[in-house]
Amino acid sequence: MRGFGTFISRPLLFLLLHFILVKCDITDGNVEHLKREHSLMKPYQGVGSSPSSQWDFWGSTLVTSSYVRLTPDERSKQGSIWNTVPVYLKDWEMHVQYKIHGSGKKNLHGDGIAIWYTKERLNPGSVFGSNAKFHGLALFIDTYHNDEAADRSFPYISAMVSNGSLPYDHGNDGRTSELGGCSSEIRNKDHDTYLAIRYSKGRLTVMIDIDDKNEWKECIDIGGVRLPTGYYFGASAATGDLSDNHDIISMKMYQLMVEHTPDEDSLDWTKIEPSVSLLKSPKDNIDDPTGNFRSTPLTGWKVFLLLLCALLGIVVCGVVGAVVFQKRQERNRRFY
Repeated sequence: MRGFGTFISRPLLFLLLHFILVKCDITDGNVEHLKREHSLMKPYQGVGSSPSSQWDFWGSTLVTSSYVRLTPDERSKQGSIWNTVPVYLKDWEMHVQYKIHGSGKKNLHGDGIAIWYTKERLNPGSVFGSNAKFHGLALFIDTYHNDEAADRSFPYISAMVSNGSLPYDHGNDGRTSELGGCSSEIRNKDHDTYLAIRYSKGRLTVMIDIDDKNEWKECIDIGGVRLPTGYYFGASAATGDLSDNHDIISMKMYQLMVEHTPDEDSLDWTKIEPSVSLLKSPKDNIDDPTGNFRSTPLTGWKVFLLLLCALLGIVVCGVVGAVVFQKRQERNRRFY
C-alpha cells in the first residue's frame, strides 16, 4: 500500500529530510487494516444502485473498468460517487488515486474535485457538484482561480470543516473558511496523482504525491479537529464554462490502530459536532494568501528544531563575540 508515517526522532540530517519529504508506511503494510467496505477499487464491484451496493453514483458519473469519471471534458457537468456504508472508525486514513486532465490550456480549465466525509450523501449542489452547506470534512482540489484578486497559485488543495452553519464560498475559492492548503501542479500529468487524508486523535493531516514515486509531501497539518463517526465518504466534481476530465481511480480506506483514553472510549462519537479549535478564526485566513497558517501547539519535532536553532544561534553569537573580544585585546596591546 501507499502510506505516510509519523515523524520520529533521528539524527539531525534524517529529521530535516523528513521535514520536507516522507517515505514510510503508516499501517505496516498489513492488508487487514484495509477496510474494503469503505474502499473503491478496480474492477469497481459493488458500485451501482442495487440494495447490496457499497457505492452509489449520480449525475454525469461514468464507471468503467479502469476509472470512475465524475465529469467528462465537457461544459456544465456534475457527478459524484458515495460510499453507502457509514464509517464508525475513530482513526482512519483515506488514500485517493485520481487524475485531472483535459484539452484546456493554462487557466482555461475547471473546476476540480472534492473529497467528502460528511453526514449528507448524494446531495447535489454548486460546490464541485455537491451542496455548499454540509456537516463534516471536505477537501477541495480546486483547479480554477475564481478570486482573481487573491495572490495564490492554482491548482490549490484546501480543507474545510463545517457543522452546517457556514457554507463554502465558491466565489473566493473558500478562503474565508479554509483551514490550510497548498498549491500543487496536479493537472495533465502523464501518471496518476495521489492524496492521503489522515484523521487521528483530533489531528487532520493531508499529504500529496504528484510524481507517482510513493514520496509524500505535507500539504495540511491541523490539530484540534473534531469529527464524529457515522459519516460517509464520497467524491464529486463539476465543470462550468470551462471543463476537464475528473477521474477517480481508487479510494482506499485504512483503519489506524490507535489507543484512546477511557474517557474518549466512553464518548458517543456519533454525537460529536464537527468543529476545529483554532487560535484564530478561519476568516482571518483571508489576509494570508498562502493559506498555510498553523493554529495548533508545536509538536515535539518542531520544538526540537526551534531549540536547535536557538542553540546554534547562541553558539554563533558566542564565537562572534570571542573573535571581536580577541581583536580588541590585540588592538589594545598596540597602545602599550
